[in-house]
Amino acid sequence: MTVGTKIQQTVASAEGVAANLRTFALDTDNQQAKQMYNQLAQNVDSVVQQLKSREQQVMTEEPQYKQQ
Repeated sequence: MTVGTKIQQTVASAEGVAANLRTFALDTDNQQAKQMYNQLAQNVDSVVQQLKSREQQVMTEEPQYKQQ
């Protein structure tokens, strides 16, 4: 498994976590919990963007990581 593939899998997992957090926010009536879940989802979104950026760098700098 290449580094690029591992990053792609991590991005997919993180996007799933963010989606779950948003679902938790929708499922609760507790405003404090709702705010916490939404903030955590935003934090994960930030991580996803950073990972996607790194993925692009890996693919550009290290062409051997591209899948054939």
